[in-house]
Amino acid sequence: MTFNVSDKEREQTLKNLFRQGPDGPLDVFPSKEKRKFIVAEHLANRFEIGKTYSEQEVNEILKRAHPDFATIRRFFVDNRLMERSDDGRVYKRTEQR
Repeated sequence: MTFNVSDKEREQTLKNLFRQGPDGPLDVFPSKEKRKFIVAEHLANRFEIGKTYSEQEVNEILKRAHPDFATIRRFFVDNRLMERSDDGRVYKRTEQR
């Protein structure tokens, strides 16, 4: 799924949802798909492209952003921001689209 998102819209969404700053915690994982995607792309930048991570490593990084890290991790995989091995033990950050 792709969305047309202006820089201003992205900036405003992130400002509203990361009230402690873009590197801080996420206040709430949004319910609207477009906002979810904006937030997920932003959070995905906390991972190096091409580097592999264990599920525990992914969880720890996402846990710093939001307590419902499993939902965000699943959103990453479903929207191809990360790839997951068939056994679910290894994750890899994919290229930005």
